[in-house]
Amino acid sequence: MDSKPFVDAPGTGRPPLPVKIVIAGGFGVGKTTAVSQISEIPVLTTEAPITEIAADIDRTGQVPSKTTTTVALDFGCITIDEEVKLYLFGTPGQDRFGFMWRDLTEGALGGLVIVDSRRLDDGYPAVDYFEKTGLPFVVAVNLFDGFLSHNLEDVRWALAVSDDIPIVTFDARDRGSVRDALLAVLQRSLARVS
Repeated sequence: MDSKPFVDAPGTGRPPLPVKIVIAGGFGVGKTTAVSQISEIPVLTTEAPITEIAADIDRTGQVPSKTTTTVALDFGCITIDEEVKLYLFGTPGQDRFGFMWRDLTEGALGGLVIVDSRRLDDGYPAVDYFEKTGLPFVVAVNLFDGFLSHNLEDVRWALAVSDDIPIVTFDARDRGSVRDALLAVLQRSLARVS
């Protein structure tokens, strides 16, 4: 994908407004994939091999094909238009790295909580975190192999997500789908600020 340089917003003589968005969720739900698919720059990622000890601690048995994991963050960016550029910060998904979330969410305008409908319990920590901090967020159900294990109302009920929080489906491997999920976060965040 071609990298776009900063461009001045029309008539302003300044670059687009930087907007920080956090992408969170459980282990192996598609955070790194989503950032990699949408970023216009090479993604800064802190992927490390999953060791046998870490596999036991992180309960990786539900995602046996996953051989690496994010241990700090994923970082990428995408220019939405001449006025807005999103800076994307993907969190690690394991509980033992939860202490980093406060630093990663500092200054964020909104969050995208990615969940796997086959493993909804992995989505609770991210939903709870954003609800407690008051950061506007959208829940995005990643369609692994195009399949949705539960309808969206059941996902809402299972995660105890209020009716005012959008729940969308998306495919973390599809750039357009990731874009649409991020735009939903941006719209919710801007509506909350207004």
